[in-house]
Order: sequence, then C-alpha cells, then structure tokens
Amino acid sequence: MLRQRVITALVLVALLLGTLAMKNPWPFALLTLLLMAAAGWEWGRLNQSGPRLALALGAAVALAGLLALGFGWTTASPDSLWWVAVLIWVLGGAWALRTGPSAWPALPTLARWLLGALALWLTWLALAQARAIGINFLLSVLCLVWMADVAAYFGGRAWGKRKLAPSISPGKSWEGVWSGVLGVILLACLWIWLDSRFEFDSASLYSRLVQSLGPVGLGLALLALSGLSVMGDLIESLVKRAAGAKDSSGLLPGHGGVLDRVDALLPVLPAALACLSLGAR
Repeated sequence: MLRQRVITALVLVALLLGTLAMKNPWPFALLTLLLMAAAGWEWGRLNQSGPRLALALGAAVALAGLLALGFGWTTASPDSLWWVAVLIWVLGGAWALRTGPSAWPALPTLARWLLGALALWLTWLALAQARAIGINFLLSVLCLVWMADVAAYFGGRAWGKRKLAPSISPGKSWEGVWSGVLGVILLACLWIWLDSRFEFDSASLYSRLVQSLGPVGLGLALLALSGLSVMGDLIESLVKRAAGAKDSSGLLPGHGGVLDRVDALLPVLPAALACLSLGAR
C-alpha cells in the first residue's frame, strides 16, 4: 500500500508540476479539468447514479469547463461566481453537517448531482484563474489547505479531546481545527516575508489580502478559509458515509479517488478568489 501511495503521488506531482511550469496555461487547465471530470464521475457514483449517468456527470463537468475556456473565463471570471460558490458551501454545508449523513440521501437525486457538478466546475474555474494570476499565488492557496490539514492532524493527535463531528468523522477534534488555523496563520506570515524578500511571478494570496484588507481582514479571511477547508473534508466524508463507501473510488492507487484528495480544496479555491475580490473594489 505504501509503495502504491508513493508511486501514485510521484506521478501526480510530476504531471502537475510539469504542466504548471509551462508558459502556456492550457496544459495545466486541461489536466486539472480531466481530474475534476473524474471527480464528477465519482460524485455520481456516490449519489445513486448508474454507470452511464455517472459518466455523463463527469462529461458534463468537462464540457462546462471547455465552454468556460472558450469564453475566456479562466483568466477573468465574474466575481459573482465565487460568491455563489461561497453561498452554496456555507448554507448547504451548514445544513448537511447539522442534519448528518442520514438526511443526505433524502435530498432529490438530481439536486445532489447538480450541486456536486456545480461545485466541481466552480472549483476548477477558480483553479485555472489562480494559475492565470500566477504560480506563487496558486501555490499559496494550495499550501493553505495542506497546512490546515497537516497542522490539524498533528494538533488533534497531541491535544484532541472535544470531537468536532463524531457521526461524520470521529477522528477530527476542535483542538485539531484550531491547530490548523494557527498553522495557516504562521504559513501566511512566512509567505508574506518571502514575498518581501524575493521576486516571484506574482504576489501570494496572503500579501494581496494584507495589502487590500489589512492585518485584521487578513486574519478574518484566513479563519474563514481554514474553516471552509474543514467543511469540504467533512462534507465529502458525510457523502461517503451516506453511500456506505470508504473511498470515492479506486482511481488513484493507494489514495482512493480524486475527491478524496481534493475535498478540502473544493470550497477554499473559490472562496480565496471571493476574498480577493473584496480588495478590488
């Protein structure tokens, strides 16, 4: 299992870094769109669709992405799209977490398919636009999610006592959540310092937010983004628990499925651009 995990991770990193390093943003956009389409297929399978409908859902995500490419939205999307994504995650996520896994299958199947496809499309669109802003900016958003996850894991193991959502993810604790927030704040401080010392292709998310919103605004944004990363993780766990599945699929040997790897990114990427839009006004 460990060997599979390492090999899969190395292949994915090589593909992503290889396309990310290209001057033309299209290879990265198309590769990540393929991954999001695969996640759409997984979402359909987790939400009571047959094999053909699951493939159709993945194809719909891919088609929507190609249309966005054609309209030029990967470089300049309407800010309203990011706020739509935030609204869906905050309201829909709060309802799902409050009602628990048992209530999820009671939602109309079509509504669940559409919500998942829309969330995946908006996440991919945010990913492509973040790449268009700059590699340093994109990496700063991705590392926010990874830092929140890693710091929460170690903080939870060391101090975790109060369970966050025992019916959904018994291993998560409030102490882990706050450890994740602290890790993200430390990461932001380090990245802002690096931005001031070195010339990157673009300013990071943190430098942009502190310049436009000030230190207090940056702190509030980091708190919100850290919370959304936890919500993304919990929502995917909830859907899998409702479906009786351990992983979203077996597409990534040793890692499960694409959704298992990108769940926390789904709400954070659009929300990061939504926060960025506040300073543009």
